Amino acid sequence: MQKKPIDSSLFVAATADEAVTGGAEHLLSGRSLYPPFPENHQYALFAMGCFWGAERRFWQQEGVYVTAVGYAGGHTANPTYPQVCSGTTGHTEAVLVVFDPVEISFAQLLQVFWQSHDPTQGMRQGNDMGSQYRSAIYCMDQDQLAEAQASCTHYQARLTAAGGAAITTDIEIAPTFYYAETVHQQYLERNPNGYCGLRGTGVMY
Repeated sequence: MQKKPIDSSLFVAATADEAVTGGAEHLLSGRSLYPPFPENHQYALFAMGCFWGAERRFWQQEGVYVTAVGYAGGHTANPTYPQVCSGTTGHTEAVLVVFDPVEISFAQLLQVFWQSHDPTQGMRQGNDMGSQYRSAIYCMDQDQLAEAQASCTHYQARLTAAGGAAITTDIEIAPTFYYAETVHQQYLERNPNGYCGLRGTGVMY
């Protein structure tokens, strides 16, 4: 079924200059981080701890058109990185993943998500503590939402069978996505030896 076009109003540039010029380009692909994106492409927001390593995990997937990091799920408009790290904005560090569903399905991206972090840790991820590191999936429409919820049920069964804890991942319709500052975009491409706290549970999807 044909999807509705991506709503560009849900994407807020990190700076006024980027809003005017169309924004920064992805360091690896050279593609714009900002909409409009190609017709028939889809997107989702994934939060799985520090967004530096999470973004790299997704840009490595064939069929992903572009990735960007930012903030979502909170109540503060146009937040900065220090504000988000303070834990007062309600936002989580999130990765925007724009993808071609002909080349990679949302189901495949969900598998990457569940296997790449520990979704049972509540307001933390590993040694990173705070609400900004909580696990979340923000979906572009109701179809994605239903698929994400079903995938959560599936992975919970796998975790329970392995003696794991309850999943704490937020699964909701995508809110406004506030792009993070340029220094954070493709951070591990800029800083190959930079911090990456991604750790899965060891339980396969």
